[in-house]
Amino acid sequence: MQKISNRNFLVILAFAVGIIGGLAAALLKGLTHFIASTLQNDVEWHYKYSFYLVFPLVGILLSVLYVRKFLKGKKLEHGITPIIYAISRKSSRIDAHNIYSQIVTSAVTVGFGGSSGLEAPIALSGAAIGSNTGRFFGLQYKEITMLLACGAAAGISGAFNSPIAGMIFAIEILLPEFSIPAFIPLLISAALAAVVSRLLYSEPLLHTAVTGWEVEALFFYILLAVIVGIYAIYFSKLTEYVKNWFKKIENPYNKVWISGISLGVLILVFPTLYGEGYITIQQILDGQFDSIVKNSLFSDYKNMAWVVVAYTVLTLFAKSFAALFTIHGGGNGGVFGPSLVMGGLIGFAFAYGFNQFGFVQLNVPNFVMAGMAGALAGVMHAPLTGMFLIAEVTGGYTLMVPLMLVTSISYLINKSVMKHSIYTKDLAGSGDLLSYEDKDRTVLSMMKLRYILENNFVVLGTQETPLSRKTDIIHSKRNIFPIVDDKGILVGIIYSERLFSILLGEEEGVERTFGSLAQKPNDIIHKEEHMEMVMAKMNRDDVWILPVIDDEGKYLGFVSKSSVFNKYRALLVRQGHYLE
Repeated sequence: MQKISNRNFLVILAFAVGIIGGLAAALLKGLTHFIASTLQNDVEWHYKYSFYLVFPLVGILLSVLYVRKFLKGKKLEHGITPIIYAISRKSSRIDAHNIYSQIVTSAVTVGFGGSSGLEAPIALSGAAIGSNTGRFFGLQYKEITMLLACGAAAGISGAFNSPIAGMIFAIEILLPEFSIPAFIPLLISAALAAVVSRLLYSEPLLHTAVTGWEVEALFFYILLAVIVGIYAIYFSKLTEYVKNWFKKIENPYNKVWISGISLGVLILVFPTLYGEGYITIQQILDGQFDSIVKNSLFSDYKNMAWVVVAYTVLTLFAKSFAALFTIHGGGNGGVFGPSLVMGGLIGFAFAYGFNQFGFVQLNVPNFVMAGMAGALAGVMHAPLTGMFLIAEVTGGYTLMVPLMLVTSISYLINKSVMKHSIYTKDLAGSGDLLSYEDKDRTVLSMMKLRYILENNFVVLGTQETPLSRKTDIIHSKRNIFPIVDDKGILVGIIYSERLFSILLGEEEGVERTFGSLAQKPNDIIHKEEHMEMVMAKMNRDDVWILPVIDDEGKYLGFVSKSSVFNKYRALLVRQGHYLE
């Protein structure tokens, strides 16, 4: 750190983060598939298949037990939202336990058949690696943020063996405002993670023989994009509903039973919901179009094309519930993977269904891949990530034009209804989202009230009088005085102008108590309020300073516009250097 520049040192750390992120991705994939293969292949027992309905519940229960017994009060968060929140409100700091806790809980959840994805946990694990690496070396916010993004990019790259998609994911989701030098550390981390992951776990996620697309099919790609975009809206709204419903259940074990039993019932009717779901997508890409039905209760009808289409549509909607029940019921995983699977099912049902009419023959694997890209673009508001991920995973660069159309249209449809993605909606509602379209709000959201709180004021008691505190009042450098009772509760305020008037005899009251002289402030700030609300209160009443209290009403200090503006200027400088 003493011999080389910050920029070069950051590149060196990007190497380390990329290697460790690749190791984490390989470990997660290997551990998950070891658990899954042990349960499905290595255990020889006549009745083991009936226990597939119970395994997901066991996985969710083990995940909850791990969090409650081993983390002991620490919170295990899910998805990409905690990464975005860390950048916005926590100075890019992510708890170190996420490095291994995300791997353990998601491997157990998905390995036992939980219907969620591994991509979000490994992205969060990688982000924790980058964040804690930066903190260990005492780096500043912008460098820690960059390493956090490098870790997340490494996680996605290692999970999919797709370095370009990993890099674009970090830029599109985590670093929407970036400069060209930001590419270098991200490229290094993503590339090294892909190499390490491929060396340790070479099995590809998906593989297919890609054929070129036909201009005559362009209309159908656009129609597919519209359908996928509408479904992405439905899934986004369903996500919010299911999450809020599970929040009402306070006992974590009740969540386990409800989600586990529900998941077992869904798997009984729709066996393809067991686990991630990529196996079914791969079978479809291989031309086994009846695979989704043949192991179900309706296997006798697997040769009836319209039964296959109808069953696929039902499986699609069941998958959305299964994924959300797994995640919010106590298991660990993300909607990244389920979005791909659901998009693939939409693409298959669309193309296979149209082919039954006979007037057109669509390339089913091509539409499956386009559906996957479109769903990811719509749900995550990440069209570039969806496009390059599918192109890399499947080697389908010949489909680039259809992928561009489907991802952009799906994204625009979802964006027109859902201003924020499922990852950012809650953060936007609470004011915790960095918005690069509204610089002022972004900078205000980065402020913490405790850092601009001023408490060098002379505090007056309710039973004291101006005469008894005459010396303190005269020598005070402030023109406002808080008045509190014997418990420290803020009763009111009084200004120096009135106190001087009383002390000089221009107004009666030199022997009156401050409790009787106290006046109500224009407004009061609570210690947990966001700075955007603080400034709104000040601007509404055209005041320069307001008192701050805690949850019990006790006086903490004052916040002034001057302190806000000073902090605002400092944060503007920091944001101006953000990712230079």
